[in-house]
Amino acid sequence: MGFTSLQLIEPILKALANENYTTPTPIQQQSIPIVLQKRDLLGCAQTGTGKTAAFAIPILQLLHQDKKLETGRRQIKALILTPTRELAIQIDESFAAYGKYTGLTHMVIFGGVSQLHQTNRLQQGVDILVATPGRLLDLISQGFISLLHLKIFVLDEADRMLDMGFIHDVKRVIIKLPVKRQTLFFSATMPPEIQRLADVLLTNPVKVEVTPPSSTVDRIEQYLFYVDKQNKAALLLHLLKDKNIVSALVFTRTKHGADKVVRILHKEHITAAAIHGNKSQNARQHALTNFKNGKLRVLVATDIAARGIDIDDLSHVINYELPEVPETYVHRIGRTGRAGNTGVAFSFCDREEKTELRDIQRLIAKTIPVTNDHPYPASESSGAPITKKPPQQSGKHKRSNQPSARHPQRRNYSDRRGGKN
Repeated sequence: MGFTSLQLIEPILKALANENYTTPTPIQQQSIPIVLQKRDLLGCAQTGTGKTAAFAIPILQLLHQDKKLETGRRQIKALILTPTRELAIQIDESFAAYGKYTGLTHMVIFGGVSQLHQTNRLQQGVDILVATPGRLLDLISQGFISLLHLKIFVLDEADRMLDMGFIHDVKRVIIKLPVKRQTLFFSATMPPEIQRLADVLLTNPVKVEVTPPSSTVDRIEQYLFYVDKQNKAALLLHLLKDKNIVSALVFTRTKHGADKVVRILHKEHITAAAIHGNKSQNARQHALTNFKNGKLRVLVATDIAARGIDIDDLSHVINYELPEVPETYVHRIGRTGRAGNTGVAFSFCDREEKTELRDIQRLIAKTIPVTNDHPYPASESSGAPITKKPPQQSGKHKRSNQPSARHPQRRNYSDRRGGKN
């Protein structure tokens, strides 16, 4: 099935063709017709499945069709609420790519920067608004934003809103929405509080579930390294000697830990930067841009800062420290293996992290293969682990036609073990 079979209008098909996108992902195949029918949608999908295009494309079509009947100043017709600044920026980029021939206007607002540019732009009128909760509520309270004309509301990454403590802000936004609207609700997992929120927001929704909640993307190769805590830095440097690791996103639990890892990498002349909550928005965006463009080989991040990272060609995720919340592991490794690519996830586990490892493996219903082929094995390990050698990578990286609004330098890597992931 191609995009031409989804009853899309010519301006959108032209934009997709310009981007060389012809084949929708499963969530796009299922969601686009439902949204075009103006039905409410409950989408349960992992990161990396193409859900941004699943709602952006039909929203652009619906608003483009309505635009012909409207006169006067542009009013906000669609609101996309998302948890992080990085993700908000990337969603706005997607609307720019898919809607370039529709004549619709869009913008993104988020906190951490001056609101002056945002308010000036809002006063000119806008059709589609992408926002984080805090700045949205601030500008509503100041009278810069009205949602009276809203037709479509999208709540994206609902479970992460809960994780980050934004659920009360989300509920404050919901109160300000028109009763008559179309609502699209997306979440990678459905804990009870998120399910209750969906029940309140949605009216007779169609549910789309392309993968089981909290499962990991099949194409991601996962490897576990037992290592003593004091040897994690040495193990990281050892792994990065492999030049086939073109780009690596390294996760730490704390801001201090992220900065420490970057200092270690710099001493070995490895280009790296950290993104976390103590960094300014400009610094975070600069680091992310340099990473996408290949100017940085390693990006070190905390979980909250990394939630919005969407890079088609990220080859490796490295869990320098295991997360305390097992669902976070799924989100972390989902940064790789995107847009039809394969990906590799390395996880370090010291003696104090075995409880976290047990919870992760229980959640994903899988035993992560252990790699003992490294010079820093733990002084003591538990059980008789499954031994698996990490892949040596070369050759071309198979891609699909997954829509993306970004075009970083393509980097080639694949699994040399003889099979496809």
